[in-house]
Amino acid sequence: MKVVGYAYPWDVAEPGFVERVRELGVDEVAVAVSYHSARAATPWSRERTAVLARHAALYRPVREGAWGRLRPGVPDWVESPDAAGEAIALLGEAGIPAAAWLVLTHDSRLGTEFPELTVRNCFGERYPWALCPSQGEVRAYAAALAAESLAGLEISSVVLEACGQLGVLHQCRHEKTDAVWAPAVARLLSVCCCDACAPGCETALREEIGRLMATGDLTLAEDRLAPEVRELVLSTRQASADALRRAVLEHVGSAVVLHGSADPWATGALPGLTPAAPEDVDTVVFPCWRPGSDSLDEITRARALLPSRVGVGAYVTAVAAAPVPDPGAYVAELGRA
Repeated sequence: MKVVGYAYPWDVAEPGFVERVRELGVDEVAVAVSYHSARAATPWSRERTAVLARHAALYRPVREGAWGRLRPGVPDWVESPDAAGEAIALLGEAGIPAAAWLVLTHDSRLGTEFPELTVRNCFGERYPWALCPSQGEVRAYAAALAAESLAGLEISSVVLEACGQLGVLHQCRHEKTDAVWAPAVARLLSVCCCDACAPGCETALREEIGRLMATGDLTLAEDRLAPEVRELVLSTRQASADALRRAVLEHVGSAVVLHGSADPWATGALPGLTPAAPEDVDTVVFPCWRPGSDSLDEITRARALLPSRVGVGAYVTAVAAAPVPDPGAYVAELGRA
């Protein structure tokens, strides 16, 4: 198996980072070049405990004239205007392959400023963290983001996260909705009903949500929607994801790693894989956050979905509120799957 470690630019800059990469046997480091808001612990730092990235930002120079109405945020919590470029150069000098990790449609700052470009659920509520890929302006921004992120970098691959639609569960600061909605309800609340996606579906979705909440039914909700509604929602979502990915890939000249899910209705940082996606990418990384049958089933389904030339990756979180008890054994089990 190939092991890829994900890192922020400030992680790479810490003394001893390169040595730890070699000691752990990490084959490639994916550096966040364009990333959403986060509070990231810095356990190896002697000067601070965490970095508060208050909003989504581009960790490369934000050049004048390179953008339209949508423009990435500038991170004032890092000292260099090219923190990602410098981190990738440092890895290159050490002989460690580096990937550029790009987050595309997850941007609460832009979503708040331009709500008309965000996902709108069947109750008319906007998700400011979720730029809608059915909007042409969003796709053009993602393409420019890719071009500006990768300019002048010597990289081994590009990792595309949030290359599709985000939904109701991904995420606000101080999230207070955990476990409130049944999985079936959350799936319907993640359907975008904006004018570019599925206008007119609101009533059918609201009625189904009401029935699910009244009965406590946890089974997949989309299976009970009228066939024409189900087809409209899924086909529109997949077409917009394909258009977004292809716009971005026009500016990518290296191997492509796509974050995705074997569930075509999945939204979020790893959205549902479209039928056309395998033709465009070299590897797909699937969500395998914790041990159990769900993660193993995801990998099994993924391998069956993809042609043999496309690699399958498992996304495992090493540091989490509920850490994996035995990461080594779990990774070995995923490898066998």
